[in-house]
Amino acid sequence: MLRLRCFMKLHLSVTSCCPRRCTSLRLQDPYDARPRRQQRLHGGQRQKIDGPIRMRLSIFLRCLLQSPPLPRRHCCCLPSRRCLSTDGSAPQPVIGQDCVEVLGHAYPRDDITNVTPKILSKVGRNLHNQSHHPLWLVKERIKAHFYSAYPSRGGTPLFSVHDNLSPVVSVQQNFDSLLIPPDHPSRNRGDNYYLNRTTMLRAHTSAHQVELVRSGLDAFLLAGDVYRRDQIDSTHYPVFHQMEGVRLFSKHELFSGVQGGGELSLFEGGGRRSENKQEVHSLEAVKLLEAELKRTLTRLVTHLFGEGVPVRWVDCSFPFTHPSYEMEVRFHGDWMEVLGCGVMEQRLLDAAGAGHQVGWAFGLGLERLAMVLFGIPDIRLFWSGDPRFLKQFRFQDPQQPVCFQPLSKYPPLHNDISFWLPEGRSFTDNDFYELVRCTGGDMVEEVTLLDRFQHPRTGRRSLCYRIVYRHMERTLTQQEVRLVHQQIQRAAETELGVQGRY
Repeated sequence: MLRLRCFMKLHLSVTSCCPRRCTSLRLQDPYDARPRRQQRLHGGQRQKIDGPIRMRLSIFLRCLLQSPPLPRRHCCCLPSRRCLSTDGSAPQPVIGQDCVEVLGHAYPRDDITNVTPKILSKVGRNLHNQSHHPLWLVKERIKAHFYSAYPSRGGTPLFSVHDNLSPVVSVQQNFDSLLIPPDHPSRNRGDNYYLNRTTMLRAHTSAHQVELVRSGLDAFLLAGDVYRRDQIDSTHYPVFHQMEGVRLFSKHELFSGVQGGGELSLFEGGGRRSENKQEVHSLEAVKLLEAELKRTLTRLVTHLFGEGVPVRWVDCSFPFTHPSYEMEVRFHGDWMEVLGCGVMEQRLLDAAGAGHQVGWAFGLGLERLAMVLFGIPDIRLFWSGDPRFLKQFRFQDPQQPVCFQPLSKYPPLHNDISFWLPEGRSFTDNDFYELVRCTGGDMVEEVTLLDRFQHPRTGRRSLCYRIVYRHMERTLTQQEVRLVHQQIQRAAETELGVQGRY
């Protein structure tokens, strides 16, 4: 006989958002750890509930079903077709009228919100963590190099690896923690995906630098998916993957190999900022950091591209490093940028509680390296489920050379679209690119601006774009392309306020 504690404890399995429309109700003794089938069967017979308990249970259920429905949590993020479930599946992103739900958390919407269902569908895919995916192969090659080349004193890897941090970050993490000024163009709404004014999808993995340094780490690799609104072509996609490294040094670590290093200092008072160093760093510390950084990265690209690959360094500027450099390698006859790097801004380390150390950081794009190393011609292929693509990277040793065999090249179809820009309303190319991505998806291979026109009398401006359609896995028909193109035309008029010229 079932024992009832505190009258009766219920486990409800709800398959409808509304308690009044509950389609499944299970009674279960919450303290019985046996499998449910064994709870139901005892000696081959179904357990029986005696009459008095059955009557009390009937009254309890009648009261329960006649009671007002319970308030739903985050109801603003649950469309009518979506149901609450206890099946344990991962929560799917939802954009509601009042909030956006991502990875099980709800964020209120405001006038800055511009994230789209198409982009949210990519959150949680984590291509860099899928075994035998080409991005995973590049990540594993980099990780294996740092593990083997830089052991700690105890023989364990010096660099820790962090590749599963949430891509939802605060604006403070993404910009302020990296000393990016409030008026910097990289903050523009047209270049990023905002959940609201204070929360966004990270635009770079560097958004986690300060929190990892603050946790006490002084040598780590960080990999993850990042999100930026961008143009549409074979080398750009709104979701891509970065990997970066950070290494901090104490005075002893940096100067231990230098004769008379005990007399040198990491910092100097009253210094001046120049193109070669920050105001607080000693020249000796900066030169040693620069040499250590360039030596580390040269060893990395040699590991990836082979012995003897030509390398050159180009001075550049980043808000969170100074001095800063871009590294280019000579590959197949062309100079190609592969990463950015530099000496970390000391103010960043001070804010992270590591002001007694100095360090360097670098960052690279996994897609860019994979496309070059494996000969992959189109960035959309990384998101393809085509087994002809994926099986080419399925082997035991991640270091095994790969020569990608192109899939059958399906013929492209192109349609042009021209429209008058709205008056008194802002418009950017990225607004249109995002609309095309949301409507045409990965069916769209490229969008190029063909013409700009300004009416000599009225001053009205119009743009003409060419949209190239090419599916990665099958041949498109002109009829289905025409339907998608018409949807883009209608969406441009309703969402961007343009006036069609077609």
